[in-house]
Amino acid sequence: MLKKVEEGLLLTVKIAPNASKNEIIKDETGIKIKLTAQPIEGKANKALIEFLSKRFKIPKTSIQILKGETSKEKTLLIKIIDNDKISLIHEILD
Repeated sequence: MLKKVEEGLLLTVKIAPNASKNEIIKDETGIKIKLTAQPIEGKANKALIEFLSKRFKIPKTSIQILKGETSKEKTLLIKIIDNDKISLIHEILD
């Protein structure tokens, strides 16, 4: 789920660590992100931020985990206000 807020975009995702490759999957239940990283000592969270940063072409510092540090379900704040970047993210996730 993607929602526009004053600070940028709120993104709710479900994480699947230990996958064979990093990828974004969209289905009727929402957005699932597969990561090759293991869910140990924050490695999957770090990999999530790095993966989304590269995919959305934004700095890693623009992505913050608001909820779900230790859960597979996470709410992220993507701190951007550039309409071109917002459009790009919508294209990738829609």
